[in-house]
Amino acid sequence: MQQMNVNERDFRLELLNSLLTTPRRRLADLAAFHADLIERDPYFYGHLAVWYLANGDVRDHKEVFVGTLLTGNDAEHRDAGFMLLQALPPYQVARVVDFMKRLRGKVPRSARTAVERYLRRREADPVLFDRSALRARKALKHLYASLHIKPSDRADAILFKESPPEGSLPMIVRRLANAATPDEQARLIARHRIPYPVAVGAVSQLSPMVLVALVGSMTPQEVINTIGSLRSRGALGYPDVKELIDAKLAEATTDGRVSAYKARVAAGAANLDDEMFARLERVTDRQIARRGSTTRPTALLVDKSGSMQMAIETGKRIAALVSGIATAGLWVYAFDTMAYPVRADGTELSSWERAFSRMTAGGGTSIGCGLQMLRQQRIVVEQIVVVTDECENSAPYFTNVYMQYAADLGVRPSVLIVKVGQACNQIETQLARQHVDLETVTFRGDYYALPNLVPMLTRATRLELLMEIVATPLPVRPDR
Repeated sequence: MQQMNVNERDFRLELLNSLLTTPRRRLADLAAFHADLIERDPYFYGHLAVWYLANGDVRDHKEVFVGTLLTGNDAEHRDAGFMLLQALPPYQVARVVDFMKRLRGKVPRSARTAVERYLRRREADPVLFDRSALRARKALKHLYASLHIKPSDRADAILFKESPPEGSLPMIVRRLANAATPDEQARLIARHRIPYPVAVGAVSQLSPMVLVALVGSMTPQEVINTIGSLRSRGALGYPDVKELIDAKLAEATTDGRVSAYKARVAAGAANLDDEMFARLERVTDRQIARRGSTTRPTALLVDKSGSMQMAIETGKRIAALVSGIATAGLWVYAFDTMAYPVRADGTELSSWERAFSRMTAGGGTSIGCGLQMLRQQRIVVEQIVVVTDECENSAPYFTNVYMQYAADLGVRPSVLIVKVGQACNQIETQLARQHVDLETVTFRGDYYALPNLVPMLTRATRLELLMEIVATPLPVRPDR
């Protein structure tokens, strides 16, 4: 395995931390960012790409990783991109192709072959193809047309000629649209597992019987994605339907296909009652906990000084995230020129919302005052997370208190600074002079990216995380 010196380690951590910084849905920014990464360290980039597709949360990054590998100069990278693309859903494959065309300026022959292999595999499996055609018809048509790939006769009939063969799922959907009774509609939906977005377009009125069939055929992630629509259509008002939804959400806590933060975002956007909101929060908490736990006692210090409302909002979400994985204790303080202990009655975001409810931004900034309280109470922590802009202007100063804390308690905690707002580098510069184990990440408000903090907090050392990434093997094309 390639050995890493200290400078390389710091550079690679900078790359990993930057995944929290770049914004979603701005692929031009991501393209430049990834191009810089692969140029500066192509060896690490390949392993990071494979690791991130298995462990990361931001879909834009996943798509750009694949597109960058497919258009790279390294044959191993192109082969890895070839294999990684095969596992993406059609809409993401279409986005990867568009990314390569618009922002990488090319679709190499191997990339086109990767897409053709992807399409042929689906054509060879009528059930898989039909489901892909129902869920991502536009994306599939775009792939065939934009890369000039000739579809099979069956694919051509379904996608381009609007004449799906008898027995195909698109033909079943036509029957669903013409079904005369809710009983017949429900039977078709249940028997053929017709997706919710397709069914609601084909059925003019969703009866309780049809809703039961729809929810019963959904995956837990699909229930989460459509919870707002289900609520607006009255599904939560039918006991049988609500019972099914509750069961799907219970499954979601252990389903590896569920996105950790989507449930929390869905909960906030769907105007749900307290009970359903709590269920969706529980899904997020359990999904995050499945990624690992930290056995290191942890302190979280959240800046509530002037103009730091964003730090408060970010801090409560990090508190919810960390409290779900911290097995050795978590101590949370908000601070301005004094520290305020923050205690929640649970690990859910709603619990931390209540705990932070009286915290408003205002006052000066003493980042050291929270650590000073830990020092005075002789509470030993091994890692400290600070959410701040680093603009400290009042004593006790964090670096001074840190050195006193280390001397008094015989421990030198690692420090992770989550930078928000118009941040400076005051604290990190001071800590670096004292050779403190330090990392910084810049957070721009994309809460989908927050679970990327989990790997940083659950490894014994940052070097351990880097070694895990470097040890992740690149997939190899079986036909090589």
